[in-house]
Amino acid sequence: MSKFNYRLISYIIGLLLLFNAVAIFITGMVSLYLGDGFFESILYASLVCLFLGSIIMLFSKNPSKVINRRDGYLIVVFGWLTMVFSGTLPYIFTETINNIPDLIFETMSGYTTTGSSIISNVESLPESIIFWRSMTHWLGGMGIIVLAIAILPLLGIGGMQLFSAEAPGSGISGDKIHPRISNTAKRLWFIYIGLTLAETLLLNFAGMSLFDAINHSMSNIATGGFSTKNDSLSYWNSMPSVQYIIIFFMILAGTNFLLIYLSIIGKFKKLISNTEFIWFLVLICFFVMVTTIILNSSVDLNSTNFDHPQVFGKLEASFRHALFQVVAVITTTGFVTGDFAGWSPFLTMLFFGLMFFGASSGSTSGGIKISRHLILIKNGFLEFKRSLHPNAILPLRYNHSVVKKEVVVNILAFFMLYLILFIVGAAVLSTQGLDFISSIGGSAASIGNVGPALGSIGPSFNYEQITGFAKIWCSFLMLVGRLELFTILIVFTPYFWKNL
Repeated sequence: MSKFNYRLISYIIGLLLLFNAVAIFITGMVSLYLGDGFFESILYASLVCLFLGSIIMLFSKNPSKVINRRDGYLIVVFGWLTMVFSGTLPYIFTETINNIPDLIFETMSGYTTTGSSIISNVESLPESIIFWRSMTHWLGGMGIIVLAIAILPLLGIGGMQLFSAEAPGSGISGDKIHPRISNTAKRLWFIYIGLTLAETLLLNFAGMSLFDAINHSMSNIATGGFSTKNDSLSYWNSMPSVQYIIIFFMILAGTNFLLIYLSIIGKFKKLISNTEFIWFLVLICFFVMVTTIILNSSVDLNSTNFDHPQVFGKLEASFRHALFQVVAVITTTGFVTGDFAGWSPFLTMLFFGLMFFGASSGSTSGGIKISRHLILIKNGFLEFKRSLHPNAILPLRYNHSVVKKEVVVNILAFFMLYLILFIVGAAVLSTQGLDFISSIGGSAASIGNVGPALGSIGPSFNYEQITGFAKIWCSFLMLVGRLELFTILIVFTPYFWKNL
């Protein structure tokens, strides 16, 4: 008896291809509406996805409705890879990106909401392709698998295994919207779409064109980082209202979506009493204060490659750019209003450290997540007490509840794996001609899904000049980081493939 339900795995992968076909078709309709001349090319890309998905579903129809954890891991891993590879088709058919490493890098960066790019002149791209880049962010933000599990009940398939594989460890807080995962997914997507529409309207009202507003909203809610402009959000440095709106929604996108939902239905106390959310705001306030003081006192904002018109004076400009960049990095959004790597050596180190934070669990941000940091710190202090009182029972409490020992062990393992991957990632990049600063920055930014790194791949530059192998390697780190390490790495272990 096979331990994998291959027919079901194939069926769901075919279903994901149909999702991508619909998303590409929507992009084609945008092309037709805007008249950029690429409707047919994008339509062909959609039809290829539709054909492949239909064939796979046809040959794997009537699968067994039983899904175990191993099936869930395989569906998530191969589902993401399927989405990425099929997501390259619009670039291929429009001939906007012409080599394999660039195709994989740009598409992987999109779906994993990293926001790194190999495209130097974004504004030269067809508007439909700019829209497709934002669409990959938007789909990847919540997780294409979550979208799939919202309709799995229609197939008679339970989706809890997929959800746990998609976001392992996201349920540390213990909050649940609904016992049925399908209903949870639907509510999350309702919030996701609602926030995207709200931000679009506000940005348009603040002075952005409708096209720019739609794209930046899709990218922002997903904590992505792709922009419609070569200068990213620094293009609107003379429009503070636009940037403050972006900041507000970056904070929302970095907040646990379950807590946002509970706030919407009237349980606002759940949000303001949540330990992770409180510390999320505290950390932002602290780092913004430090950065603002340094920028206002000793940094010439216009000394970098970005223009910084001080609309309301230097103090406000310093505060706004400090707030924007701290929130952008800690939420792993990746938008830039300035070159934080060129402000000062201390701020360079500060922002490098922020790449390892991440925002809230249950948000669309990447990175380690604040909850893991808090639990490890609490456990560290408890170890001091246990050393003095070895016979005492000292439970670890987080968010008003006791954290199981298994959770702490899992987080410790996560940290260890994360650091090992960061070091190995930087070492591999250093073999590809990148200097020390660029190597450690590229590794941290890729595995944390941050986007802009340091050095030669910092906010003032992109990843175009690195080698093809380095792009593939960064793509791998993006995927591993996006699926929180275990989901990918477990597939490479012999234990996973052994018959039990």
